[in-house]
Amino acid sequence: MRLSVSAFHTSVIFTLLLLTGCTITPSEQFNPIDVSQASQAKSWELQGKIAVKTADDKFSTNLYWLHQPAENDLRLTTVLGTTVLTLTTNQGMATLDVDGKTYHDSNAQDLLTGISGWSIPLDSLPLWITGQTGSNDNIVSYHSDGTIKQLISSDPQSDWHVTFMSWQQQSGAMVPKLLKIERDDVQIKIQSNQWTAVQFKAQ
Repeated sequence: MRLSVSAFHTSVIFTLLLLTGCTITPSEQFNPIDVSQASQAKSWELQGKIAVKTADDKFSTNLYWLHQPAENDLRLTTVLGTTVLTLTTNQGMATLDVDGKTYHDSNAQDLLTGISGWSIPLDSLPLWITGQTGSNDNIVSYHSDGTIKQLISSDPQSDWHVTFMSWQQQSGAMVPKLLKIERDDVQIKIQSNQWTAVQFKAQ
């Protein structure tokens, strides 16, 4: 069952208006670690904000993302910590919880786009959030300190233009602090307030 874009947006916006920031409590399953490069972190936790602007809508909310090699837990929350949307992937299956309903698909990107109408490059975000590039990415400029400033990522629909607006040192590594990701139909800004490289505790 497809949730209409307008109904989805209305639900999100209404919730955000009623409940106007706490961060999500970090998991007790892992320990923070230091790395010299973000690529050394097989798992990480991000707490920050995301703003999405399309031709039809715009919103800004808190973002929590726990990334592991084969699993992801991405949540959008209000400033009071109330979860508006949860997107998880595990063993090749994606699950989206929103507006009291649960949806499943084998592809997280297709699931999010199909239900919400948001075109967000989920497959590339873990790389860009950590200042890395993929096989479809072409770096076009650097900051004076050698960190990436801009890249263009090839996409069959329309290329993504990514601007690494600022960087910061977190968990011993340099990672982006503010990202702007855009193409003709959408603009996404991700602000990383806290990026933590983590290692899961032995059970």
